[in-house]
Amino acid sequence: MPGAGTDKTKRWIEQPAPVVVLVESQLGENIGAAARAMANFGLSQLRLVKPKQGWPNERAVVMAAGADRILENAVLYETLKDAVADCTFVLALTARNHDQAKPVISAEQAAAEMGPRVAGGETVALVFGRERNGLENHEVGMADRIVTLPVNPAFASLNLAQAVVIVAYEWFKQTGAGGTRVEPSRRSPPAAKQQVEAFFTDLERELEKVEFFRPPEKRGVMQVNLRNIFHRLEPSKQDMRTLHGVIMALVNGSKGPARGGVLDPSQAQGLREMIADLGAARAREDRTPARGLARLLRRNPTEAERSLWRAMTNDRRFASLGFKRQVPLGPYIADFVSFPLKCAIDLVPQSEAEPAAKARAERRRWLVEHKYKVVDVQAADVEAGVKAVLDALAARFPSGKAG
Repeated sequence: MPGAGTDKTKRWIEQPAPVVVLVESQLGENIGAAARAMANFGLSQLRLVKPKQGWPNERAVVMAAGADRILENAVLYETLKDAVADCTFVLALTARNHDQAKPVISAEQAAAEMGPRVAGGETVALVFGRERNGLENHEVGMADRIVTLPVNPAFASLNLAQAVVIVAYEWFKQTGAGGTRVEPSRRSPPAAKQQVEAFFTDLERELEKVEFFRPPEKRGVMQVNLRNIFHRLEPSKQDMRTLHGVIMALVNGSKGPARGGVLDPSQAQGLREMIADLGAARAREDRTPARGLARLLRRNPTEAERSLWRAMTNDRRFASLGFKRQVPLGPYIADFVSFPLKCAIDLVPQSEAEPAAKARAERRRWLVEHKYKVVDVQAADVEAGVKAVLDALAARFPSGKAG
């Protein structure tokens, strides 16, 4: 005879439903209790991201109280990004204000939005965070909606399984008894998170070339904000293909690969010669070069400059040395400067006009007079093998000192 509400003589409800994702759950008991809540309300797909006590877990089985099939079919993932890669709609459950410009909805509203999508064949995910501190900012950034439950503000912390049961109840109340209304098919199916992430990877790579993420300490916030813009659009597969095409068209426009700006390498070198000549004239008038010129140079690097800068920023030996690119110093603009080391790196082109060479010599003299160590790097050496150049530079700065 069945007891405690569990009747094995009745059919186990299996119908299309959202996926439940638990991120770095600390206790196996909470995973088991969450699985039990899922079974109560017809949810069967559980994904686990790096559970702290490992998997499988006996304590989870005990707390599941018969919901074993959910635990047996649970899938492990290394990151949340991997866990939602195939999802087209992701909802993050969080009680904290993450200051992200995306819709904040109730559990009831979440059920209303999930129903038609699930019925239409989409993979929808409900993401729950760690028991102690919930979801991180960048994890919430992967979501299309934030779901917040109305609780006592003086005691807003819910047990993980309690949060799962509330959302699962709203889902089942709306869709469990009467079924879901199938939404008319879209012209193009929604884009999976994997496709969206591939777009972000390409977009951020190109933005990195133009040094969009400045200052460095705001990089993480800027990346999250950028993702939120596109998540609010709820893009389709065709939308993402179109956006990919737009990025590639901007990068490979009529003037060829931008390489961080709108000028090709020869034009970028010509720009430097023109500004160097201008800088010499300004120096004679004892005036400071406009910061706009430095920004223009940063946006339009030469091939050697782009290669060296990318290599330096990806090399741990230079991480703490504080080098910056195209920085105004007095009346001049230096190629690379470290203020902590009081050192400037002068990237010398293979050939340059006489006025530009003269301006380079004047700049070097000014830097030496102002106690800067100047290190010459030949552009030809960078193009021949940037690793050898990095090794030589690293040898000049042992223990963060200019040698």
